[in-house]
Amino acid sequence: MSGWLVILLMWAVTYPARLLGLSLGRLELPPFWLAFLRFVPVSVFAALIVPDVLGSPEWARRLIGAVVGGALLWRTRNLALGILGGFAAYWAARLLGL
Repeated sequence: MSGWLVILLMWAVTYPARLLGLSLGRLELPPFWLAFLRFVPVSVFAALIVPDVLGSPEWARRLIGAVVGGALLWRTRNLALGILGGFAAYWAARLLGL
């Protein structure tokens, strides 16, 4: 199969789905769906983070880093400080042998 054919087939599968999503932007949703969709970003974030933190042999260190980083981010609303604080807490836990 040629490279151009693969690209064309990928475009044929991807483009309609993206066009459908963009065309829904003008749609007025009922209040139930608006309330339901408010939780989607939090759910996706948790689905990405929790398996990586708790599914590791060093889950305790990662959990400490995640909690410290999340607390800093929540209190200061500063993403860079949250990331750096989480990394610092993880490495401190690692150096302390936790």
